[in-house]
Amino acid sequence: MQEQYRTVAREGVHETEINRSRFICALAPAASEQEARDFVARVRREHPTATHNCFAYVIGADAAVQRASDDGEPGGTAGAPMLQMLLRRETRYVAAVVTRYYGGVKLGAGGLIRAYGGVVGEALDALGTVTRQRFRIATVTVDHQRAGKLENDLRATGRAVRDVRYAEAVTIEVGLPGADVDAFRAWLADATAGTARLELGGEAYGAA
Repeated sequence: MQEQYRTVAREGVHETEINRSRFICALAPAASEQEARDFVARVRREHPTATHNCFAYVIGADAAVQRASDDGEPGGTAGAPMLQMLLRRETRYVAAVVTRYYGGVKLGAGGLIRAYGGVVGEALDALGTVTRQRFRIATVTVDHQRAGKLENDLRATGRAVRDVRYAEAVTIEVGLPGADVDAFRAWLADATAGTARLELGGEAYGAA
């Protein structure tokens, strides 16, 4: 698995005009291929009279799923440069739709490639990207007496506290970089005088 990946910070839209054609790039994070398809379908519904609604998306931290569509533009002049821009910027779990309203001036193949790829790059700049880091999920079980201080200590030392649940004991879910597990185990034993229990779970991605 990849140690980290980048994705778009939030859903949003960026628009530019090139030779009287409007190019509107909608970007969104997408956790799955189905989410990406749903986003493409939604943007198409929002622009039913557009000349073209071209799309590209990349799913998977390792970019395992890559799809693109020219939606009627000459082959390779829209979806492919959009996809290349997403890959060049190393963004993952992201979907892009570029809606074009034709303005009467033909751009030629080179002009279209620059326009479609360029507006995706501009949209990424405008909306920003965030880095997601791979974490090992660790569950710490501790008594109520120590829980408040332990949670504060975890946050103070920059650990990613994902969830806190109160029952007979308190369970705190923490995201740990894989390399930190042994050091964390020793720190936890010291911080709780050996009273806390640590269980290691699966892996997930979270804010770096």
